[in-house]
Amino acid sequence: MAAIQGTLPLTYTRIKRGCKRKMTEQENGDGGASTVPEGGEELRTFDALGLSPERLAAVEAEGWTDPTPIQRKAIPSAIQGKDVVGIAQTGTGKTGAFILPSLERIEAGKGLQLLVLCPTRELAQQVAEDARALARGSTLRAEFVVGGVGYGPQTEAFRAGYEIIAATPGRFNDHMGQGKVDLGNLRVLVLDEADRMLDMGFRPQIEEVLQRSPRTRQTMLFSATMPDGVHALALRVTRDPVWVQAAPGTTTAEGITERVYPVKPEKKPDLLLHLLGETGWDQVLVFTRTKAGADTLKGRLDRAGIQADVMHGDREMRHRTRALDRFASGSVRVLVATDVAQRGLDVEGISHVVNYDVPLDPDDYVHRIGRTARAGAAGTAVTFVAAEDFGRLKSIERLVGRSLDRVHLAEFDFGGAPTSEEEQARKAAARHARSSKGMGSRDPGELSPEELDALLRP
Repeated sequence: MAAIQGTLPLTYTRIKRGCKRKMTEQENGDGGASTVPEGGEELRTFDALGLSPERLAAVEAEGWTDPTPIQRKAIPSAIQGKDVVGIAQTGTGKTGAFILPSLERIEAGKGLQLLVLCPTRELAQQVAEDARALARGSTLRAEFVVGGVGYGPQTEAFRAGYEIIAATPGRFNDHMGQGKVDLGNLRVLVLDEADRMLDMGFRPQIEEVLQRSPRTRQTMLFSATMPDGVHALALRVTRDPVWVQAAPGTTTAEGITERVYPVKPEKKPDLLLHLLGETGWDQVLVFTRTKAGADTLKGRLDRAGIQADVMHGDREMRHRTRALDRFASGSVRVLVATDVAQRGLDVEGISHVVNYDVPLDPDDYVHRIGRTARAGAAGTAVTFVAAEDFGRLKSIERLVGRSLDRVHLAEFDFGGAPTSEEEQARKAAARHARSSKGMGSRDPGELSPEELDALLRP
């Protein structure tokens, strides 16, 4: 497929690590990708988006009242069959932004017509479930195709000609390689969380699907961020796309209260138990950096009498699904997970997200905390920061464009109780009086939170 000439539209903010640059109108040029009109007040309801009575009934049955910004911007163009590139954070309603218009463009009994590629098993399952719910009132069928489970139901879905498939690229390509997949009638191809799929090394599988798909298909690509690789892919696989953006790629969703707790590493479990004892910590998602760390923390919560489950890549798919179901139903209060759950986990009512370990990639911070405050709700994101993590915290703050509020609890804080301004001034004067041993020659653990902030301030 021929590449689109030109660069990004005026309304798009190009994101690179730690910096943002607005494209100018001159850079956009003529003949490139177009932007969707802002929509205005007339697109504030689902009725105004051009959806059929069947879809409107399904939307009402799901309890959706008003379309989200990404839905208002994407659906009218997508219903017309235009290619769409969407930049949207998790929790903004982007699944509905591509499922709803796609359902208007496919027909029952004509085989696979809507294919959604997703980076994780959980996201593929969630997309398939959303498609089933929004297809209510029709005979359209949806299935998810992922690794870690048996091939039987998936093979049957292809044999029976299911109209909607949500899949991870690896397992879908396995089925293609066995000759089970017919893409001849494919009308809509969606690349969901495209940035994450490229990060996970799925480019060869995506290219294989693109090569085998009809050139006349409609293509939609959605991504939380738009690094160069995703930008180039979007331009190459779409034709005169409409670019829509719900929020700049470095902002977190509205409704999230963000807090940072400086803590000694060995005090993290105690701090978490302390916070779980506070009012309002009803449904809590905790992110750890490693699978072993997740298992260890889950054991600690068990011993403390906290109902918890764990979810990471070493667990079988059936165990991960069970853990997620138990968490979603309220059978367990805490779900401890690695970043396998940072995208695609769509559970209503998560009150708190805890970054038990600071993410190595600042972008992952945005995706993690996007599990709370979904679709306009409110939530709280808490990050535990040890002395050695302050460099990563500063990277996160540069990415989101603001400082995050610190909460100092003396019994857990690696710097002890925060000092008064008078005490800080006295200590500063004493340090200045010393000839050569300044702040930079001390171990990070010896510094107060205020000193670390001053040392690391850009």
